Amino acid sequence: MVLNNDGKPQYISKYFETVDGVITFIKQTGLEEIFSNRQIKNLVDYVFGVEVGLDTNARKNRSGHVMEELIANKFTKFGIKFRQEVYSTEFPSIENVLGQDKKRFDFVVETGNKTYLMEVNFYSGGGSKLNEVARAYSELAPKINSVDGFEFVWITDGKGWHSASNKLEEAFYAIPSIYNLTTIKDFIATLK
Repeated sequence: MVLNNDGKPQYISKYFETVDGVITFIKQTGLEEIFSNRQIKNLVDYVFGVEVGLDTNARKNRSGHVMEELIANKFTKFGIKFRQEVYSTEFPSIENVLGQDKKRFDFVVETGNKTYLMEVNFYSGGGSKLNEVARAYSELAPKINSVDGFEFVWITDGKGWHSASNKLEEAFYAIPSIYNLTTIKDFIATLK
């Protein structure tokens, strides 16, 4: 299963049933760029991970960027005005509660009475990263939420949470606004 452009789950095999589906798959996965820019010296090695393995830093947040794009598309679809990659230094009152910590938020949505500072991520696998992120956001959210007119929102998803569900459950107590790709519609409804 993969998420299509609309953020809906779809079997990957569906892409290969038609020529148009194959073309869509090649474009949306970035393979078109890989094939056309000729930076890959040996496609077989690339496919088996030799060249990819050498560039793990570039790959490590690929699913996070895909998730950000999905959320941006949803906001755009519903007419929600937003900004991306906004630094905490733009908000003096937030800077005061964060102290020396400087934070870059994935999304900011400003409504008439509230500013939502958002983090977005997707975990396809488990590991200690999920626990660390849940802990960090559980500490960050109360600080932001203590400032009148601001709210921290965490949008996260992925099967990686199956192995760390206890940490996610703990985070729900500290972060009132946690959403996933299914419940994001509830958050969007509060913005309208």
